[in-house]
Amino acid sequence: MTATSLDSLERLAETFASTKPSKRMLVIVNPYATTVSDRLKHLVVYALQGRYQVDSVETQARDHATELCREAAQEGYDVVCAFGGDGTVNEAANGLAGSGTPLTCLPGGSTNVFARILGIPNDVVDATEHLLRIADDWRPRAIDLGIVNGRRYLFTAGLGLDASVTRRVDARPRLKARYGPWFYSLSAVSAFTKDYIVRPPRLAVEVGGERIDGVTAMVQNTMPYTYFGKRPIDLAEDVALDDGTLAGVVLKRASMIDMPTVTWRALSRSARIVKHHRVEAFADAGEITIRSLDERELPLQVDGDYLGYVPEAVFRADPGALTIVA
Repeated sequence: MTATSLDSLERLAETFASTKPSKRMLVIVNPYATTVSDRLKHLVVYALQGRYQVDSVETQARDHATELCREAAQEGYDVVCAFGGDGTVNEAANGLAGSGTPLTCLPGGSTNVFARILGIPNDVVDATEHLLRIADDWRPRAIDLGIVNGRRYLFTAGLGLDASVTRRVDARPRLKARYGPWFYSLSAVSAFTKDYIVRPPRLAVEVGGERIDGVTAMVQNTMPYTYFGKRPIDLAEDVALDDGTLAGVVLKRASMIDMPTVTWRALSRSARIVKHHRVEAFADAGEITIRSLDERELPLQVDGDYLGYVPEAVFRADPGALTIVA
């Protein structure tokens, strides 16, 4: 966050300072998120106080945001704002699911996929101004969540190569913060060459009465899968936040010959990865089971956060589970 951006946020705070607050908001801040600083946090809260009665709290450990959101719903807050990356927003969604208390978010991570899906600007100054302006145009709406092994997620979950990449990225947060998508790319090459060329993990995806064997599977609740810089990366197709279904893709084989063309299709603005001969897609799914075909457990990630290894993952759609404002 540049000094110019901080000055802009300070001017924004002064612009709305005399406006009477109308709704109670709890801002949950991840102090370790990529772009969050003490000064930025204080300026954001100060600005939001122009239109909301704001309380703020910092997360102290993993899943703390989930606990805070459950308490916020019980205490009757009008809205909870998650200020951090996608992991913080995921925790907040797990705490607010089924409560009816709306969730919104401010971008504080390296990619901020869900905020961008909702149409919230990726610049924190613009995003703060956006939240200030919608206070007078309050339109909560219900969206679907995905669930895997009891854990809810907002946009994507995966087993195999993408989870292996996430594990490597999460292990080096400073490099993640500094190099963003380029560090993801380097980690993908490293994970692929080490774990997926010789005897890669094998998995089976059972969906709609059929079985698809492969090495990696991604199950999406909406599109896109992620962003590379400003570009959305679309993998699964025909899935949205309000259609009550899940969709995904299975990479059937990963080889030195196939991966360059798979990657090109993933990053291309026109080519579709689902048309690659090593990729099989599924859609309109209510429940999916993915299990290991050998004795090795599979790495699992949700919304870009690595969760660990599992022998099996059971997915289902959770229609209308979360209320959001954006």
